[in-house]
Amino acid sequence: MCLAVPGKLIEIDGTGDIDFRRGKVDFCGIRKEVNLAYTPEARLGDYVLVHVGFAISVVDEEEAQRTFKYLQEMGDLAEELA
Repeated sequence: MCLAVPGKLIEIDGTGDIDFRRGKVDFCGIRKEVNLAYTPEARLGDYVLVHVGFAISVVDEEEAQRTFKYLQEMGDLAEELA
């Protein structure tokens, strides 16, 4: 099963060409580098939904926290981020 997981955008690299814009996202303490090409509106501190290494949308913090809670309850958060 593939899920889109929310995380907080903590660093942006490559502010030039939008196709190569990348960032670091924090998923409850686990940090991963993701492609930001699909979310040009994303800014530092925003929460983004990440699917297979791509941020696919910006979400509000309340929605992100609710999703974390559900994933933790299901026990899938560690599996999806591994």
